[in-house]
Amino acid sequence: MGCLLILLALISPRLALIATWLLTDILSGAFDSWLLPFIGFFLLPWTTLAYAWMWDYGPGRTVEGFEWFLVIVAFVFDLGSLGGGSRARRKRD
Repeated sequence: MGCLLILLALISPRLALIATWLLTDILSGAFDSWLLPFIGFFLLPWTTLAYAWMWDYGPGRTVEGFEWFLVIVAFVFDLGSLGGGSRARRKRD
């Protein structure tokens, strides 16, 4: 199941978030409320997904050390997709 979710995340992180939410309890364990994953779904899907997966992968259900590096890389991907989209819109106008 993990490999399928990783392949799905490469296609669309939002679809992978939905699959993670429906098929596992990782999101409810990693986040205390539903609000943060909900906002993350729209604004920072890679970061939300990386944090939840690293929380599940890490020892003691925490995000530590190198796992934070992967979450930061996901954040950079999110910023790049947000910035690239706004730049493309400006070019069209």
